[in-house]
Amino acid sequence: MPLLEVSHLSVSFHTRSGVYRAVNDVSFTLEPGESLGIVGESGSGKSVTCSSLLGLIPQPPGRIEGGTAVFDGVDLLRCPAAQLRTIRGRRIAMIFQDPMTSLNPYLRISEQLIEPLLIHEKISRPAALARALSMLEAVGIQHAADRLHAYPHEFSGGMRQRVMIAMALITKPDLLIADEPTTALDVTVQAQILELLKHLQRELGMAVIFVTHDLAVVSGLCDRVQVMYAGRIVETAPTRTLFAHPQHPYTKALQRCIPSLQPKGRALYAIPGMPPDLSKPVTEAELLARFALPPEEPAPPAPAEAPHGRPMIQVQAIATHFPLETGFLFKKQTGTVKAVDQVSFEVSQGEVLGLVGESGSGKSTLARTIMQLIPPTAGTVILGGKNLTQGSTAELKAARRDLQMVFQDPFASLNPRLSVFATLAEPLRVHGIVPEDQIAARVARLMEQVGLAPRFLNKYPHEFSGGQRQRIAIARALALEPKVIIADEPVSALDVSIQAQILNLLARLVREMNLTMIFIAHDLSVVKHISDRIAVMYQGKIVELGPALDVMERPQHPYTRQLISAIPRIEV
Repeated sequence: MPLLEVSHLSVSFHTRSGVYRAVNDVSFTLEPGESLGIVGESGSGKSVTCSSLLGLIPQPPGRIEGGTAVFDGVDLLRCPAAQLRTIRGRRIAMIFQDPMTSLNPYLRISEQLIEPLLIHEKISRPAALARALSMLEAVGIQHAADRLHAYPHEFSGGMRQRVMIAMALITKPDLLIADEPTTALDVTVQAQILELLKHLQRELGMAVIFVTHDLAVVSGLCDRVQVMYAGRIVETAPTRTLFAHPQHPYTKALQRCIPSLQPKGRALYAIPGMPPDLSKPVTEAELLARFALPPEEPAPPAPAEAPHGRPMIQVQAIATHFPLETGFLFKKQTGTVKAVDQVSFEVSQGEVLGLVGESGSGKSTLARTIMQLIPPTAGTVILGGKNLTQGSTAELKAARRDLQMVFQDPFASLNPRLSVFATLAEPLRVHGIVPEDQIAARVARLMEQVGLAPRFLNKYPHEFSGGQRQRIAIARALALEPKVIIADEPVSALDVSIQAQILNLLARLVREMNLTMIFIAHDLSVVKHISDRIAVMYQGKIVELGPALDVMERPQHPYTRQLISAIPRIEV
């Protein structure tokens, strides 16, 4: 008998703009101890499906239109709220995508870990704390006894995700729902989390629903995979069968988007067009029309190992240190964090340098130091022959025309109060790039450069998808016609298809505008497609630097080999 049987589940959101059918007639089963992967792009209905099982859909505007979800004989969609609370957190647990927003910043980890035990099992506080400590050790938190009473902000992203896993598993549930638990994590941390989940599933004998947009992640984790698109399940199969013989065009398209499967020098495949509008009825023919796969583009000539052109940006013995201080009123320095430690390299005109490393390796600090957003402790940054570290404020402002940055989170870097037009027009006005009567035409051309229609100019950031917002951020960086762009993790949290679109866009802009770029990421499989050379950072230093193919195929440093081995791969 299945542990969970979902039949004909339909969920809609009733808004002022219309009724959006987020989940449409979804059915599936889950056996005890089985792991099921649910895969699809953002907006396909994965998270809404899982959240509806636990009564986590906000009502209104959400509404469960029909269907059943029977868990061990109980219909989760119709049982009383009090009964659902006894199941949720005890027999069914959920891990959310962003642990920092899921953990209470005001409470110590210990209090958050023992809460479900005190509610569901009525055990004593000392016994609950002992179980919490044991669970922290089980999920690989080092020095767990010392970290038990820490606050969430005192943990790294990977450690916070481990705390979330410990919190979900502390009651030893029968079913664990993991909703994008590794998105935006370093590839090495992602590999650790996936291995941890496999180990704990075997040890506890629980069933797992693993939600993700990345097919490669589920290939080595799940027994079965179901693919969702536009609120529907379009394909379900055992994992090996699905990867070896995908049937639906959408499944085939998702596989083609995986960067690690694409040859060097060939444009990444991106699913054409946009997902259908779920506020209107969608026919099967309309679903399939998007996946008329175009022929693959011919591979362009391989880039020269030493790109021609003069050095555009030179980083010479840069060091950025931060003091460790104690005390409130009378601070005392107790040590120094060497975030960037004696880093040197140069990037030639028209070249793309990939900068790779885990969180905490110093990549973003180095980028901000080059931008002069953080003052360096030592060293110099030379842009086109001008020393940025010794120039005046006026000289630095003038240099910013030639040096622009694209940040990881476009929603956080775009002003929510400004329309797209105002966002793109502002730098043109500040630097006096074009006369006022030519700004509208220039802004429209910028939109076309990044593949967005000018009709979107009066919209605001919240009205766009993540990929569209990243395109707007790139357009803003291009507005001043810079010579150098630093792209700091611009695709790490995007769907694989949107990621491919952004990578292809950046590669095209580099070719057409002869841009110099420093492309920062934690995933070597992404970096190799856009970079001429790759620099690997570890503990504030560059430990390996060379042509992209050499670094990928003949890595010299053990840390580089570790990063490559952690890249998710399809296991058929």
